[in-house]
Amino acid sequence: MSDYNYYSYNKPPKKRGFFSYFIVGLIGAIIGGVLSVYVAPTYLYGKILPMPEIFVRRETGPINEINITPTEDISTVTAVAKKTIGSVVGITTVQEIREFFWARDAEGVGSGVIIDSNGYILTNSHVIGDGKAKSITVLIENRDKMPGKVLWYDAALDLAIVKVDARDLPVADLGDSDLLEVGQLAIAIGNPLGLDFQRSVTSGVISGLHRSIRVDQYNVIEDLIQTDASINPGNSGGPLLNSYGEVIGLNTAKIQTGEGLGFAIPINLVKSIAEEVIKEGSFSNVYIGFEGTEVNKYERYFGIDLRVDSGVVIVEVLPNSPASDANLKTLDIITKVDDEKIETMTQLRKVLYKYRIGDKANLTIIRDGQEMKTEITFTKF
Repeated sequence: MSDYNYYSYNKPPKKRGFFSYFIVGLIGAIIGGVLSVYVAPTYLYGKILPMPEIFVRRETGPINEINITPTEDISTVTAVAKKTIGSVVGITTVQEIREFFWARDAEGVGSGVIIDSNGYILTNSHVIGDGKAKSITVLIENRDKMPGKVLWYDAALDLAIVKVDARDLPVADLGDSDLLEVGQLAIAIGNPLGLDFQRSVTSGVISGLHRSIRVDQYNVIEDLIQTDASINPGNSGGPLLNSYGEVIGLNTAKIQTGEGLGFAIPINLVKSIAEEVIKEGSFSNVYIGFEGTEVNKYERYFGIDLRVDSGVVIVEVLPNSPASDANLKTLDIITKVDDEKIETMTQLRKVLYKYRIGDKANLTIIRDGQEMKTEITFTKF
């Protein structure tokens, strides 16, 4: 018999069971793990074996590492919603729509936000039909529907203030839209697609600032806040909020051809107006007293070059107006009101909201190619 025959023919070899292989494999795995975790990084990698990429990254670490807590924004949105949702209202209107030789009534739905406990509500001008709504009904949380009355509106700014006869209403805090930065948390509350989804909460970020969008053939709304928080028809007039639950804007429009493109009017634009409406019951616009248009529109229409990059061209000075008292003339081009640069009629209108009856301002104008200044005293429109 060969010396290499390990087994006796009289006694067949013992078969190894599954458990034996399992034990051997387990011991091998443990030894291999110890070697790779403790021995290799210390004695082999970087000396005998090349250093694996994962260890290199662990040593150097990523540049400007930012740790994100997944539940942070969720809890913030929840807190903001609890703080503010009671101050958001639903607004329904009935407007008369004229079609050829007849007229019909059409219902509209929007949102609003309470800015004073005595029933003052901020919304969009288009929500109340730019002042033409036949009836306005306001739905306040945990209360019956109430009739609303328009105290002030401006279609060019798409802003309006409505009043209901109520007391002790929950009021939203107003923030400072001048402090906004791209990337900040933004939360929208409103009534998308009607009152069946009233007080819906969506969140996103501030996607851009100082945006301009064309809302129809003749009107452009400027200096808007862009957000990717979901905004749909019916959200109009509802608040856009920051992480402190403060109103930083009023939701006004969504571009229908793109997703994640919502816009809001900065709240600072309407603060002074709201204060006067609440205090006096109305708002008195100041005005300059002229008819005019933008430089580029005037040049296109008349086919001439005014040799000015931007500004507002005076087409006609109205008699007995601040403009006539300040000796403004036809074809004068207004480029500044005090330190505010003026490029469009809408921009000029916004700037004038900062002034009150009797206030003075210095106008920078270009006349016959020469820049000059003149003082103007504002009166009631």
